Amino acid sequence: MTPAEALACLRLARTEGVGAQTYRRLLERFLRAEAALDALPSFSKGRLTPFPAAEAEREWEAVAKFGGRFLFLGQPGYPGLLAELSDPPPVLAMLGDPAALEGSAVAIVGARNASAGGRRIAEELAEALARAGQVVVSGAARGIDAAAHLGGLRGGRTVAAVAGGLDQPYPREHGPLQARIAAEGGAILAEAPFGTAPLARHFPRRNRIIAGLSLGVVVVEAAHRSGTLITARLGLEAGRELYAVPGSPLDPRCRGSNDLIRQGAHLVETAEDVLEHLPPAPRDLPLFVPGSVWQGNAALPETAAAPLSDSDDAAQVIDLLGPTPVSVDEVMRRCHLSPSVVQAILLDLELAGRVELLPGNRVALSG
Repeated sequence: MTPAEALACLRLARTEGVGAQTYRRLLERFLRAEAALDALPSFSKGRLTPFPAAEAEREWEAVAKFGGRFLFLGQPGYPGLLAELSDPPPVLAMLGDPAALEGSAVAIVGARNASAGGRRIAEELAEALARAGQVVVSGAARGIDAAAHLGGLRGGRTVAAVAGGLDQPYPREHGPLQARIAAEGGAILAEAPFGTAPLARHFPRRNRIIAGLSLGVVVVEAAHRSGTLITARLGLEAGRELYAVPGSPLDPRCRGSNDLIRQGAHLVETAEDVLEHLPPAPRDLPLFVPGSVWQGNAALPETAAAPLSDSDDAAQVIDLLGPTPVSVDEVMRRCHLSPSVVQAILLDLELAGRVELLPGNRVALSG
């Protein structure tokens, strides 16, 4: 990737209205971020304006001055397991050792207002798992997260996914902990732009990164309807193993984690309970390659930038859609177009605001 293309990827990821899934589809459609940025205003009928180059350059320089670097979806160094999510972060800012993202990883998450016993078992589990060769992943918050990172540091490597920018530790007093993680062979990851303060809406997105990086998610103390249970759910949706440490039924901090065991999560008392059910780390995960949907049709890359949303083929696709979401696979089965052409038409329609592409690979007419 050239510096110009890397900066274009950052601009595309930072463009308002371009989420994780749209970013991926834009690269599939236009093959290069620079081409996608050039086409964005016309294809979106003026709805989307590319992120300013000057602001992207300032962020790039700020991250570099801070000692960090960027990881881009589809490029070497991007965590392979994370790329398997349906909505992987298009770009991550990273501080620390890239090698920390290459090993088999286990997430340990739990209550911020954790008990002394909960913090102790989280720290001991993390240390034992790290000594067994696992990278310990958590969210750098108070309570269980902090204990997991401390145990991971003592036994090996740990990775922290943060909700704000790379330079915005949360809570503030964990700034030294994050610096230590980065300095001692671990890594800090941030999806939010540099300088972004962590807000409540950022934490679920951070939680999906924690789950996506890991082969399994261990829950230590989680109340009902807690953010920790969001991480557990996201882990299950991503096909990760789910574990929980049992707690006292008299402690409201343990009701959510006990309920996970009731629903089938592996009961955990020691690191061996985790390792026994942990799947092997997949090897040679395929990289997302921009333009991959065009493979097998040599004519399409040359015309990839031609609008398709007003064509006869697009009309055929629109006739199959309505306000009720329908599977994209079903649309492909019922029309007489190749999957690559259908995907391109749906992207053009999405950029123009005429359809919504929804989780679960579903689509519906807008409005």
